[in-house]
Amino acid sequence: MQLSEYRNFDATGLAELVAKQEVTPSELFDAALEGVAAVNGKLNAVVATFEEEARRFIAQELSDGPFKGVPFLLKDLTAHYGGQPTGAGWPPRAAIKPAEDSELVRRFKKSGVVIFGKTSVPELAMDWTTRSRAHGVTNNPWDTTRTAGTSSGGTAAAVAAGVVPMAHGNDGGGSIRVPSSACGCFGLKPSRGRNPVAPSGSTWQGMLVEHVLSRSVRDSAGMLDATQGLHVGQFFNSPPGDDFASEVGRDPGKLRVGVSTKAPYGAPTHPDCVMAVEETVKLLEGLGHICEPHDIELPEDGWSAFETFILAEYATDMRLEEDVLRRKLTADDFPSMLWEMIDAGNRISAVDVNVATTRLHAVASAVTSTFNRYDVFLSPTLAQPPLPHEAFPPATSMREHYEFYLSWMPFTHIFNVNGSPAMSVPLVWNAEGLPIGVQFAAAPAAEGLLFRLASQLEMARPWEGRRPPISVA
Repeated sequence: MQLSEYRNFDATGLAELVAKQEVTPSELFDAALEGVAAVNGKLNAVVATFEEEARRFIAQELSDGPFKGVPFLLKDLTAHYGGQPTGAGWPPRAAIKPAEDSELVRRFKKSGVVIFGKTSVPELAMDWTTRSRAHGVTNNPWDTTRTAGTSSGGTAAAVAAGVVPMAHGNDGGGSIRVPSSACGCFGLKPSRGRNPVAPSGSTWQGMLVEHVLSRSVRDSAGMLDATQGLHVGQFFNSPPGDDFASEVGRDPGKLRVGVSTKAPYGAPTHPDCVMAVEETVKLLEGLGHICEPHDIELPEDGWSAFETFILAEYATDMRLEEDVLRRKLTADDFPSMLWEMIDAGNRISAVDVNVATTRLHAVASAVTSTFNRYDVFLSPTLAQPPLPHEAFPPATSMREHYEFYLSWMPFTHIFNVNGSPAMSVPLVWNAEGLPIGVQFAAAPAAEGLLFRLASQLEMARPWEGRRPPISVA
């Protein structure tokens, strides 16, 4: 299969070719490796490949699932592939090789995908762009001087450039939706507990969720069908969902859409991001939906509660890392800002964490009550277009770090707090040719509604024909 042919198919399409015996999994894998060679020198999106293991898997273990033979990449953060390092962009992790697959990876394998490598992440996912001491900076395929987003930036860049049609990502505050917006991908964050969380079942108390970034809506829906379901190893489980693939192409009906361009906690919204929402409202109204202005009123202390909660979680994560590394971690193990965050987290009391969690329940209540009035909620995904690399300072204080968060990605985290599904949809490009994603959210467990709406939008304003300058073909 030529790269130009390979690039024209989504994962569902490639799997159909395999099922018809028009192409073999090995031929698809060869094309994917050729794609890595073609673009990765410019993107730095794929940080590890394991060709020999992938060929062994094709020969001995390939499952007859819905995505049989489709090349696939894992984000190098939480999803453990037995015998391969999960490095997280962090030098101390480089030599740690999990003995077995995590539950999510087992489910990916059952779907039939051929996992052959890892994508780049910020160091320990603690940065607002994808860069690390271990692997350097990941570039955006639409403009290599700009960020690919965080923290699934390597996945987004690889998918947008056509290396693979979809790949793994996860999202604790926007890390599927943010890079999807920056790179022009489709990225849905599922409901809390919909997919098994790897490797720990209660990561960030269920705020962190696992799924994929893709170019088509149907791939995202099909993979969610393949991976969703109860997992005994975690606190938070969503009830089994509908057949999400069957939702694609169904009429969503006449929806009431709440619309806001006002960023939570006061950050300014760039005119391009406002424009993207306005363009989307016109599209929605043309499709028969009702759009009304609606700003979610959040508790004033909601952001400080989120900060407290996340600092405590980061410190907890590092305490658990000490068990894996079998030694104490020190300031020498981290960039200075990350150590400041970890140190601050270690000084937060259990009572402080519980108070913060209580305040986050108030945030969740405010967000979820929105869906008593509206079927879906529309906002920008990001407060700014994809930023130049130099906009992200190489070192900063913890306070400046969080202030930058609010200026860059303030719209996404509230749906991690309340557990709703939310998606970034690539409907608009600005005058510079950069993708500007828009975010839709729905009530918890309402992924089916989002897939119906997303597929309607995909048909009304297709994005598959848009190819970035850095592409495999």
